[in-house]
Amino acid sequence: MRVVILYHPNSEHSRTILDYVRDWTKFKGPQKKIELISLETREGSEMARLYSVTNYPAMLVLAEDGRVQQLWQSGTMPLMNELDAYFHN
Repeated sequence: MRVVILYHPNSEHSRTILDYVRDWTKFKGPQKKIELISLETREGSEMARLYSVTNYPAMLVLAEDGRVQQLWQSGTMPLMNELDAYFHN
């Protein structure tokens, strides 16, 4: 499983995203990692296109084969317990 946040680092949402990831790391530790990927990179823009992400920031939960398990867009981030449930599936 892979959890990714696609975002613009120099946006009004970046502080919220960084705070969420910091709190997640405190809550669950570094073994359950959230990857931050800038939409201003080739990888970020290609990932957004591949998964049809149109509103940012966006969080994707991806299965090992790359299928989307869950997608939150427009800055709506899940509760930490909700996200944690995907790590147990």
